Amino acid sequence: MPFVENFTKSEYTGDNQVWNVTQGTDNAMYFANNHFFLRYNGVVWEKYTLPNKTIIRSVFADGDKIYCGSYKEFGYWKRSNGKMLYYSLSKDKKLFSGNADNEEIWKIFKHRGVLYFQSFNELYIVNGNTTEKVKFPTQISYCYVIDDKVYVASVNDGVYILKDKTFAKNAAWAPQLTNTIIHGIEKHGGQLYIFTKNNGVFVGNDAAIKPWDSPLNTIVKEEVILSAKFINNSLLAIGTSRQGLYIINTLTGEYKNINRNNSLKNNTVLSITLDNENDLWLGLDNGISHVEINSPVSLFTDNSGALGSVYSLATMSNGYLVVTNHGIFTYSNNMLKGVPNSQGQVWDIYKHDNKFVVGHNDGTYLFDGTTLKRQSTVNGGWKFLKSTYDNAYFLTNYSGIAVYKDINNLTEWKILDSIKKPIRNIVQNRAGELWGADNYRSLYRITYDADFNVKRVQNISAENNIKSDFGVKIFNFRNQILFLINNTWYTYNSVTNRLEKDKIFNASFSNISDIILIDDDNFMVIKEGLLYVVTQTADTFSWQLLPEKYYQGRLILENTQIYRDGKKLLINLDDGFIAFEPSKNKATQPKVVIEGFYNNAFITDATDIKYNQSVEIHSITSCFGYNRPALYYKLNGNGKFIPVKNGSIILNNLTSGTQQVEVYYNNGTQNIKVGEYNFDVDKPWYFSFWMIMVYIVTVSLVLFLYYRWNKVKYTQKIRLNEEELRHRTQILQLELEAENQLRQQEHEKHMLEMEVQNKASEVAGKSFSIAKHSEMIESIQAVLEAEEDGEQLKSKVKKIIKTNAINKNEWQSFEKNLLKSHEEFVAALSKKYPLLTPKDIKLSIYLKMNLSSKEIAPLMNISFRGVELHRYRLRKKLGIGQEESLYKFMISI
Repeated sequence: MPFVENFTKSEYTGDNQVWNVTQGTDNAMYFANNHFFLRYNGVVWEKYTLPNKTIIRSVFADGDKIYCGSYKEFGYWKRSNGKMLYYSLSKDKKLFSGNADNEEIWKIFKHRGVLYFQSFNELYIVNGNTTEKVKFPTQISYCYVIDDKVYVASVNDGVYILKDKTFAKNAAWAPQLTNTIIHGIEKHGGQLYIFTKNNGVFVGNDAAIKPWDSPLNTIVKEEVILSAKFINNSLLAIGTSRQGLYIINTLTGEYKNINRNNSLKNNTVLSITLDNENDLWLGLDNGISHVEINSPVSLFTDNSGALGSVYSLATMSNGYLVVTNHGIFTYSNNMLKGVPNSQGQVWDIYKHDNKFVVGHNDGTYLFDGTTLKRQSTVNGGWKFLKSTYDNAYFLTNYSGIAVYKDINNLTEWKILDSIKKPIRNIVQNRAGELWGADNYRSLYRITYDADFNVKRVQNISAENNIKSDFGVKIFNFRNQILFLINNTWYTYNSVTNRLEKDKIFNASFSNISDIILIDDDNFMVIKEGLLYVVTQTADTFSWQLLPEKYYQGRLILENTQIYRDGKKLLINLDDGFIAFEPSKNKATQPKVVIEGFYNNAFITDATDIKYNQSVEIHSITSCFGYNRPALYYKLNGNGKFIPVKNGSIILNNLTSGTQQVEVYYNNGTQNIKVGEYNFDVDKPWYFSFWMIMVYIVTVSLVLFLYYRWNKVKYTQKIRLNEEELRHRTQILQLELEAENQLRQQEHEKHMLEMEVQNKASEVAGKSFSIAKHSEMIESIQAVLEAEEDGEQLKSKVKKIIKTNAINKNEWQSFEKNLLKSHEEFVAALSKKYPLLTPKDIKLSIYLKMNLSSKEIAPLMNISFRGVELHRYRLRKKLGIGQEESLYKFMISI
């Protein structure tokens, strides 16, 4: 089936019925859509209404004008600044008075330079500035211009021919066409074809007609003919009320019926128009369809869901054999039939003579066109490979690789040992060696002997330290095996036994997701979800894009296959397949019209485009079908080529200044510039003239204020400096006074310290004198005690000693002076060690004076050993050890 592109009313936001379709000289399509006049340029739909809001029944393109007819109204539309403007030709002319009060213009045509607007009862003739009307002899359906004649088809009285505003009845046709509604008259092959609503098709000339001698005539008679159009010398399109569109080959009698079951959204075809590509546009009772009858792409789609996802297909004598996840099917004479007992997942077909080896989930089967028989238990056969090197056949499957020595005896096979992995793909370019890719990861090299006994299995990707080796692709092109591993192409060097990067393929095909061989010169790649047919000439690759609309969302990733059918390529899809004939190359360099829109308004020289706003660019070509080129663009010559999606370019966050959009198309080997569009974007509001003036005034004011502020600040600074000088002088005087006072205090302190030192010396002197005195007394007492003669002598000596002993007042004076000279030390010691006794404090003072125990003993009126014992107890109270000096400890307090 040809590809059908459907447009629903939700897409063009109009009404249901499309009564008429025409193509303008600007290549846009125009539609009479009930209350709306529609325009479609391949990028965007435009919708308009007549001033009186009446239903539009007809459209006709002539030059730069699109004429339309409505209820008691006709005129034309003309494009200006991106909008269609309407001009009435019937307003205020009183053409629809009297019996013409309810007339609608159902058809517009041009004959001998004169425009005709036709209702069912009258014909309105516009010749320059003159408009007149002619009444039909009877109610008619439509007028048809054939060669230089205007045929007027009546509803009940046959066909008339218009001659100088009069009507002559063709009596020869009366017997067949009386009381017959005619919906089309076409000339083809020197004969006239008359398409009636309910009586089929008649063929003949002005002298006589007869029913069309075709089996299809009976069929279309029952389906109610509403429209018809010859496409070329052999193809005829007939639109019906019940079964959509019939495409008929008048030479072979073959036909295709396009309807709701396969492609159309509605079965009632109200109008048919051929565009410049010789493709069809259908005005339906609900919607619009574009049928690419002239495209090299055709599709089979099963909308019932019975077929499922197609994994492989092959040609049969009368159609195709198709295998899917639902089983095996045959497709011939536009009929899809399931092969009995074939249900289940089927992966592959290998055609041998007129028989087919089928890799099924349940085993390996043989189909002879009628009967399906199971041949072996090797299940999950992904690929059947004929080896011209080993004169055998290999079958990759769920558990490894099976080998068949005789294809005519598939009941005998051998499993290659040592390889028990699910191998999905294999290639070969020498005897005794296979290259295999695991279903999940790794590349294997398998070598075997003449009896297919495996000698060695190598994990080549692991041996080459390739960590990410998932989904390995193996490609055998021109007897050279290439491997795609983690987006890098490799070849195998049999001398070094290492993988080496391939420069040619890495330069062109590093970012593809799949690659499929077609023949020795061509292969197909999938890149970013798009299909390309690639042809290699020397080291140059030519890319031919297969437009995405033919397979969008239907590719079976990792399982895309290609099969030849003569000049056609068959590509499997979900719920069907594509037939593509790449030899029908696209047209030469396209003509592209570029339009810009800002805030949904056409951009002109007066358009004021604000900064950082969006602009929409439309790249409009003359083609709607297969020949519509894939376009790319660059903004301001920067960056890479960006694909143009559906002809629309959205530019966001534009900077100020002149913007340049360059549009390119790819001829297979390089991008060629086909147009450019320039527009200006305003500077941001903060860079406008008035804002710049504001900035100047503001800066000037700031500078003035800054000057004034600096002047005031300078004056204040002078005053502050003077004040600071006075303050410094006062501070200096205060500092001098303070320094003098400090010196005086230091002098007084020094004098006090000298006095303290004198007191201390006095104390020390007295202490020493007392010590000597006490020592003398002790010596006398010792001598007297040693003397044994005379009690009287002893008594006199003791009396002298008592007389010379120190009295209590002298000791009190000594102790008072001792404490006073060391009162700071006593205070600090008492605060730090509050449990010390006066005797402990007195000993501490003596220790601080660096007196020895012998010198301290008489001062404290105790023995030498008493001093040592007291020192020991003092150490314990102060918490210091024997190794630490008491003198150093005391002076540190």
